[in-house]
Amino acid sequence: MKKLLLITMLLVIIVLAACNSEDSAEQGEDNKEEDVEEVNSEDRDEQRDDDAENKEEKENLDQKEEQADKEEVVEEIEPQYQMTDQWTFTPIEDGDPEVVLLTIDDVPDGQALEMAETLKELDASAIFFVNGIFMENEKDREIIKQIHDMGFAIGNHTYSHHNLQDLSEEEQYEEIISLNELIEEVIGEKPKFFRAPHGANTDYASELVKEEGMLLMNWTYGYDYFEPYMEAEKLQEAMISGKAPEIDVPNSLLRDGANLLMHDREWTNDALEDIVEGLREQGYEMLDPESILTPQDEE
Repeated sequence: MKKLLLITMLLVIIVLAACNSEDSAEQGEDNKEEDVEEVNSEDRDEQRDDDAENKEEKENLDQKEEQADKEEVVEEIEPQYQMTDQWTFTPIEDGDPEVVLLTIDDVPDGQALEMAETLKELDASAIFFVNGIFMENEKDREIIKQIHDMGFAIGNHTYSHHNLQDLSEEEQYEEIISLNELIEEVIGEKPKFFRAPHGANTDYASELVKEEGMLLMNWTYGYDYFEPYMEAEKLQEAMISGKAPEIDVPNSLLRDGANLLMHDREWTNDALEDIVEGLREQGYEMLDPESILTPQDEE
């Protein structure tokens, strides 16, 4: 009987020991899992920190590269051309003489953005002369900003497009200065070029324009405001040849450094690509306005 009791007690002890051992093992596994989870959590935190740091470094690098690109874009071009008394342009030193300047007046009056896009695709430079009366709403101001951001020069064509010779000096001042201020507000810089409506300048306006650091210019020829050339095909032929026999211009006015006048008009927009390609076929390239010497460069 005693022997049976001893055997029973021994079995109970063995069972209890086995249970304790199993509990300890389970506890150990739980602790191990907790330790692993804690390590994994630390790893994840470290990875997140690394990712955040890498992202910040990448953003800083991107910003530096973007700033470098902007600095490269805004790097000033040394003036290579100067305007003559005939409103044409001649090389200062080693510039290519076979160039013409494209200018577009009365902007933005419906076609300007599309004209800028056409010129951009053709890699052809131009000056867009704007009027304040066409910039009185946010949509049109945004068009001017877009044209400027595409790399085109924005010029002053007066606020209201009045003939300056019919205005007092105070009115002339307002026409020019108020538009300068508006242009600077929209594109972040003052214009470098001025063209009076109808080419009608005054001594007062000429001096004011110079004081403002702008280059006053007229043009060599332009035909899209004459009724016989308010049609794309005829205008194209006239601008490429320099001739306009229907308005008594039988001889070509196209020459090295010519200053070509166009307007924000539907027929001009339709003819623009052919005009640029036709001029290039004759050996002319479009003059970059940034390479023109202005009073701002002389300050």
